[in-house]
Amino acid sequence: MANPPMNAAQNAAVDAARPPRASDPPRASSPGRRVHQVPRKVIEQSWTRVLRRGVNPDHEFGPGLLGPDEVRRRRAESPLREVVPVLRAGLLPAADDARHIMIVADQEGRVLWREGCSPVLRRADEVGLALGADLSEEVAGTNGIGTPAVLRRPVQVFAAEHFVRSLTNLTCAGAPITDPRDGRLLGVVDVSGPHESLHPATLAWVESVAKLAEARLRETHLGSLQRLRAVAAPVLARLGGRAAVVDRDGWTAAVTGMPYVQRITLPKSAAAGAGWVPSLGPCALEPLDGGWLVRAVEPGGGRCGGARITLDLSLARRWSVTVSGGVGSWAQELSPRHAELLYLLAVCPAGRSAAELAEEVFGDPARTVTVRAELSRVRRYLGEFLEHRPYRFREDTEVDVVLPDEPRDLLPHSAAATVQRARAS
Repeated sequence: MANPPMNAAQNAAVDAARPPRASDPPRASSPGRRVHQVPRKVIEQSWTRVLRRGVNPDHEFGPGLLGPDEVRRRRAESPLREVVPVLRAGLLPAADDARHIMIVADQEGRVLWREGCSPVLRRADEVGLALGADLSEEVAGTNGIGTPAVLRRPVQVFAAEHFVRSLTNLTCAGAPITDPRDGRLLGVVDVSGPHESLHPATLAWVESVAKLAEARLRETHLGSLQRLRAVAAPVLARLGGRAAVVDRDGWTAAVTGMPYVQRITLPKSAAAGAGWVPSLGPCALEPLDGGWLVRAVEPGGGRCGGARITLDLSLARRWSVTVSGGVGSWAQELSPRHAELLYLLAVCPAGRSAAELAEEVFGDPARTVTVRAELSRVRRYLGEFLEHRPYRFREDTEVDVVLPDEPRDLLPHSAAATVQRARAS
C-alpha cells in the first residue's frame, strides 16, 4: 500500500528541514545559473515548471507593475482586506529587529500590501517588489508567493532557490490563505528578508498566522449570516412553500418548508426575477439587504437531463465546473480537492467506489469517510448530476474536461495515480 500523502504542516517541515547552506557545493542547472548540489524536491519541481513555461531568469518587474488606482481597486474588492490587521499583528511587531517584511498578494500573485523593516523594503524596491508586482510562478518563477499559490501549501524559498536572479538576495516563507467556506484560494502571505535573518521555523510561524487569518474570515462570515438571519425571520414567517434566504454567495441564513442546506448555488449572474437553482428547480429571486430571498416556484426540482457539464482545469491554480443546457447556466469555482475528485470521475464514466477514490487521492482505501464527506459537499452544487454507488456522472449528462495546454500542468497539487499518468502523457 502506498504511504498516504503528508499534510501541509508535514510538507512544510520537510521543505524547511534542510535549507541550503553557503558551504553547499553549487552545480550548473541552466545557462548562467548555479544552484545547490541536491535541490529540495519542492524547488526542483518548481524549477521544472518555470523552465517549461519559458520564464526569463532576468525578468524585470518594473514594466508589469499595476498602477496605484488598480492596486486600490483590488484591495477594496479582496476578501483579504478583512484580515490584513490580523496579519500585521502576527508578523510585523518584530519586523525591524528580525529584518523582514510582510508581503500580501491576491490569488493572481499581485502584491497588494507590503510593510515591515525599512532597509529591507528599500532592498525590495531595488529588485522591483513594489506594490502591484506580479509574483505568480508563471511570471516571476520560483518564489514565496507564486509557488505556495500553485501547490496550495506553505513553501520556504531560500536565496539562490529563487529562479529570477534579482530575487536571490532574499529568503522567503509564504503560506496560502484560502476561503474557509469552500477552500478557494484568496491569496498568499509571505515574510521575506536577507538569507541570514530567516530561520527554517519561520515557515511554521507564517503558516500559523495564515490560519489565524482564515479563522477571522470564518468568524466574519458567521457574523454576517447571523445579521442576515435577523432580516430573514420576518420575511420567511409570511411565506408558504419552500424558500430560503442566502447571502450574495449563496450561503444559507435561514429556510422554510425545506431541509436546511449549507449553501445554495445561485445562477451565474443572479438578478431579481425568475431563475434556475440546481437544488430547487425554477425559483423567484428577490434582493434583500446583504443577500437574496429564493422562493421555489413549483414543488420538486425534477431530473434535469440533457445538460452539459464543463470541468475547466486549464489554469494552474483556479478550476471551475459549469452546467449549461435546459437547466439554464451556472458555474462553481472548485477547491483543489473537489477539482481532483471530479476529474477522477470524469475520466471514468463507469464510476468509482468510495474506496477506489480514497486509494487514488490518499493512498489509503480505508479513508472512505473523508471521500464521502467531500462528495457530499460536491453534491450540494451538482445535485442531480452526480450519482453514487458507485460515484459517477449521470449517463444522460455530457461531461467535457478542459485540460491545460501543457499536460504536466494538470492539477499540480494532486498525487493521484490517474493524474500523474495524465501529466506524463
